Amino acid sequence: MEGTADTPELVGSPAVEGAAADGARLPLTTPVGHRRVRDVMRDYLALTKPRIIVLLLITTVTTMFVADPSGPSLTTILWTMLGGYLAAGGAGAINHFVDRDRDARMARTCDRPLVTGRIDPRHGLMFGIGLAVASIVLLALAVNLVAAALALSGLLGYVFVYTLWLKPLTPQNIVIGGAAGAVPPLVGWAAATGGLAVDALYPFAIVFLWTPPHFWALALLVKDDYQRSGVPMLPVARGDDATRRQILVYSVVLVAFTTLPYLTGLFAWPYLAAALAFGAGFVGLAADLARRPSRAAAVRLHLASLAYLALLFAAMAADRILLG
Repeated sequence: MEGTADTPELVGSPAVEGAAADGARLPLTTPVGHRRVRDVMRDYLALTKPRIIVLLLITTVTTMFVADPSGPSLTTILWTMLGGYLAAGGAGAINHFVDRDRDARMARTCDRPLVTGRIDPRHGLMFGIGLAVASIVLLALAVNLVAAALALSGLLGYVFVYTLWLKPLTPQNIVIGGAAGAVPPLVGWAAATGGLAVDALYPFAIVFLWTPPHFWALALLVKDDYQRSGVPMLPVARGDDATRRQILVYSVVLVAFTTLPYLTGLFAWPYLAAALAFGAGFVGLAADLARRPSRAAAVRLHLASLAYLALLFAAMAADRILLG
């Protein structure tokens, strides 16, 4: 979920960046006790990282139609979306709690609610745990136990395997930990069919391979933040040149892999045409970043990667609905 994960604002305000440069926490502009209800609600919503969840839900719902081309019931889709939002939102809120000290030293995160004190960290943690519990109960009762178990595995993987263990330990954190962000398609498959099949590994693996180039493009933009906070992201540990090469390698591997579901018969030629067209654009942007390094090239690749994944999964669903 981090790559999808932790996609933040690309540029902080000058005030935010100045405060983070000194490792300082920003003062509250409004006393906590006098804040309006809607402002408090907005901060709690921010803990769930809603912009990230939109992409996760796209991969979930489109995979439901890949698994069941005739279409799951609207009720199943809505319950799955709600359960998925609660699970991802709970993981995001717990991530805010765990990372609050690191966030205070980073320009792009030093204005987060738990860092500034707009929300008490203990309340943020309890909010995250409450969302997590609600998601599992809801999915188990309204969808099925397999979907609930998979959502729980993704949540625990993001919090414990990625955030607590791998993130501060190794520059390969997003590669290994990215598996947690690839769980939503599995949840969608299980929600639509009641279980899993070998073909469910295709959407899972596509998100898994997509995560490193997507996130490393962002990491190039905020390398100083990670260096200041002591997180060994790839640009900090290996340098920008090595990161750009890895982005290109993973992009090529990803696009090559996306042809495999066609070769094994899961999808037909419309999907293949879309995968090759979208993939050519993705690899082209990665190659441009490697050849002509610039902040603008990294921004283009990072933003394009979001559209790439959404369009590719839409093509999967459309192919199965029309020809499956």
